[in-house]
Amino acid sequence: MIVRIMGEGQARLDDSHLAELNTLDDELLAEMESGDDAGFRRTLTALLEAVRRLGSPLPDEALEPSDLILPSSDATLEEVRELLGDDGLIPG
Repeated sequence: MIVRIMGEGQARLDDSHLAELNTLDDELLAEMESGDDAGFRRTLTALLEAVRRLGSPLPDEALEPSDLILPSSDATLEEVRELLGDDGLIPG
């Protein structure tokens, strides 16, 4: 699976990591729904760090279709809420 972090680039992750990412995505969605800005910031950071830790960065010149597109680390709760509506970041 190819994951893009907006403003950073792409990483290749093994599908076996999808459960861990889905858990963080569920937490992020709950925090967005409740308006928990501090929780949202903490979980978004954890989600992006998991992609960086588990993934292998693709070279900048390698543009492959992304299976997942995640917001940048400085995205606000409101910006992500507008992007997603009621859906999570990771298709379940």
